Amino acid sequence: MTDTVSGSDKSLSFEKTWGSSTSSGYCSGDSDSEFEQYFTARTSFLHKPKKEKDEQVEWGKQQDLSVTEIQQKVKEYNAQINSNLFMNLNKDGSYTGFIKVQFKLLRPVSVPPPRKGTATQVGAGKKTGGVKRRSSFYLPKDTSKHLHISSRTCAREVIEALLKKFTVVDNPGKFALFESTKRHDQVFLRKLSDDERPLHLRLCAGPNDKALSLVLKENETGEVNWDAFSMPELKNFVRMLQREEEEHVKQIVQRYALARTRMQEAQAASPTPGGSTPG
Repeated sequence: MTDTVSGSDKSLSFEKTWGSSTSSGYCSGDSDSEFEQYFTARTSFLHKPKKEKDEQVEWGKQQDLSVTEIQQKVKEYNAQINSNLFMNLNKDGSYTGFIKVQFKLLRPVSVPPPRKGTATQVGAGKKTGGVKRRSSFYLPKDTSKHLHISSRTCAREVIEALLKKFTVVDNPGKFALFESTKRHDQVFLRKLSDDERPLHLRLCAGPNDKALSLVLKENETGEVNWDAFSMPELKNFVRMLQREEEEHVKQIVQRYALARTRMQEAQAASPTPGGSTPG
């Protein structure tokens, strides 16, 4: 069954495919620890994740196709697929079709708290004094989505629609859409700009996912975009910094205390100045 998503592109819709159960990795919003509730804050902005083997490369700009070229490519595309996920031409020169987006997220995503009036939220309100809670969970591995979009749908709209479908409340700026291709047994990634059109890329590459696939990942810009985090997450970051600072101070004090003790022991065991020995 296809779920229609409202927005600027009325043709935007979804078909969900799961590689495993959605219950895996779930972290309930009823946890007593506020620090665990907002698990996205534990992604450690101080310790950068290991660099992936995938190499990020820049390819040429999207080529504009004439109406005749689009008609020919759509015809060739539809002749290669073995399913009903065809592309269709519109009278205005645009076209619609399906793209498959793979999820490769290393961090959990946040969803809204339970609706008002539920037992979970009543109990949570007593613990937190009315502070809203979030639930976070890891998306199962090999999760993918088929989206029915228009040739005018841009990458940013695809990201926003995906998050809306999952009811993810994280800032869309935390995520980015990549195109992935294999060359000589190596995987190359290119980050799509917000205004690029994923369906155009799919049409030009053909229906084979090995030639080109679309991947949703965290938007690693090299710098922390603090505006993309909620107030509870920012408070967690501050607590993390404070704990790390206290731990470092403790280690430094212990190291200097040990060095001082050893120097004092060495002084006590050394001969008296002047070479005299006790008589």
